Amino acid sequence: MDDMQALALKLWEARRDGGVVDPADVREPANDVESYAVQDEIVRLSGLPARGFKVGSTSAEAQKILGTSEPGSCPVLAPYYFDAPARIILAPEHMPALEGEFAFRLGHDLPAREVAYDVLEVCDAINAAAGAIEVVGTRLKGGLAGKGRYLVTADCGANIALVVGAWQENWREIDLKAHPVAMHVNGNAKGAGTGERALGDPINVMVWLANQQSKRGRGLMAGEIVSTGTCTGLDGVAPGDQVVADFGSLGRVEIAFD
Repeated sequence: MDDMQALALKLWEARRDGGVVDPADVREPANDVESYAVQDEIVRLSGLPARGFKVGSTSAEAQKILGTSEPGSCPVLAPYYFDAPARIILAPEHMPALEGEFAFRLGHDLPAREVAYDVLEVCDAINAAAGAIEVVGTRLKGGLAGKGRYLVTADCGANIALVVGAWQENWREIDLKAHPVAMHVNGNAKGAGTGERALGDPINVMVWLANQQSKRGRGLMAGEIVSTGTCTGLDGVAPGDQVVADFGSLGRVEIAFD
């Protein structure tokens, strides 16, 4: 077993069992190739199907925390995907937090190819949009700060769960760049923002992911769901909390945490 396989095993066991991994006990990925290889190995070890992707560090704030200037992606495995309203069990050791973001559902494939996808092609592949909450956290001891893009990418992009609200097929009629979302925890107002926080527009995130996955030789497939990064920042959450993300005309996304 090489170093990256060993890291994948430790991270998967920590996710599955609720533990943490001390970065001092592992060799960190040296580049994107190694960090995404760890992800691939985690998916293999899990034996679980993926429902789509989450894209992270799409806001200036998130990139600052991770010391990066680019997003990262990770498959969302089926047991960690939920339709709202949802009930989710938390492992406090993973330092969970909430992100309100926009999600898209693909209506047809965007297969791998040599030519880059443009905005119009990606928009044509999308058949619906929804509000979503990504529950994020880390299997890395000490939290996310200072861990860097490669190690966080290896840790499944810090994904704990993705909860998606009602799908709307008339999403083109909504200016997602300016569309507001507001997070509430136990009735108290928390983070708020607009779609502009996600690479300037959630559609920009979709174009980035389509081309990233094309370069990886995979592409994106019809029916897959993509979350596009936080518009509300990070709000901590604990077992027993009741959470609502208000997306206005896109509806509400609710979670109860056990």
